[in-house]
Amino acid sequence: MKRLFKVEHHTGNVDIALLILRLVIGVLMLVHGFPKMLTLFSGEPIQFPALVGTPEVSLAMAVFAEVVCSLLIIFGLGTRLATIPLIITMLVAVFLVHGADPFAKQEMGIHYLVSYVVLLITGSGKYSIDQLMTSRQPGLAYAR
Repeated sequence: MKRLFKVEHHTGNVDIALLILRLVIGVLMLVHGFPKMLTLFSGEPIQFPALVGTPEVSLAMAVFAEVVCSLLIIFGLGTRLATIPLIITMLVAVFLVHGADPFAKQEMGIHYLVSYVVLLITGSGKYSIDQLMTSRQPGLAYAR
């Protein structure tokens, strides 16, 4: 029973948790952003808030963050940099787009925002392309 309440941090557990976080949050945001990408390239008139310039520019920036940056996070490639556009997108979504809405409309954006801030602070973890690229010996994962 004591083992359940122990407060030890095993790096392997943290790396697995970061992998799970990256995969889940990345796939969820990718699914959220995919319809926006289809809208952007559909050729139809764009109905999107013009927060930065025109609706087309705002939508393109959202698609870049939600699709491209989500793919980078899933693979763990440039994870810390990839979180920055997503953090900005979630701040805009929570405080500008849904600022006057009830908390229930803002809640999901806040969940995403917190997840991206955690990834910005921690990085992608051991199971990522970032780690493969920064390993001391090519092809070998590092040991902590």
